[in-house]
Amino acid sequence: MMRRAKPLRKQVAQISLILFGACLLAFAYYHINFQNHLSEGGFVGLALLAKYGFNFPPAVTMLVLDIPLFIMAWMLKGRQFIWNTILASLAFSGFYELFERFSPVVIDLGNHMLAASILSGLLTGLATGIILRFGAATGGDDIMSVLLSKYTGLSIGTIFLLLDCMVLALSFLYLPMGEVFYTVIAVVIASRVITWTVGKSAMAEEEETVAGHGHVEGARSSL
Repeated sequence: MMRRAKPLRKQVAQISLILFGACLLAFAYYHINFQNHLSEGGFVGLALLAKYGFNFPPAVTMLVLDIPLFIMAWMLKGRQFIWNTILASLAFSGFYELFERFSPVVIDLGNHMLAASILSGLLTGLATGIILRFGAATGGDDIMSVLLSKYTGLSIGTIFLLLDCMVLALSFLYLPMGEVFYTVIAVVIASRVITWTVGKSAMAEEEETVAGHGHVEGARSSL
């Protein structure tokens, strides 16, 4: 049975929230992580490791990591998920560029790195959770977390935490210990916020699916 198309209002709301999540994520990464020297996990962290260890261009490494996962997501999650992910990825890059070029805001928490970690975790976790909740991702590491969560039964936030911590553990090879330590705090907080945000959506979708099946069965029995 074909899935019914979403009403235009819901589609507009979905796209708007994906864009809002991408904007919030870009804001947090530039104004909190970048300005306060928090390091990176995920595929960005792996790309930086490849640059440090083998002098591979980070952009090329990111493409090599992302492309297979985009293909897998196309097959397993469907075309709409990929289009939403492309939108979210482009929006994130665009917003980050705008903040980097034109934002007058400076959030200097260099003397309060614990506060920077907490704020980063809350904002990046909320932003990533919103994007995932409304059917998109911002890159291959997000897609990997979604797919592994589906097939392992672990929450998306837990997968994010495990992947990021593995990358950050390797980052001790070229980053100061304090920088990695505060980033781990941010990642732990972000993973809990992601789990909470996406978990609410998953329950709502499950209830909607069950209700939809109930309506179908009722219609069949009345025939």
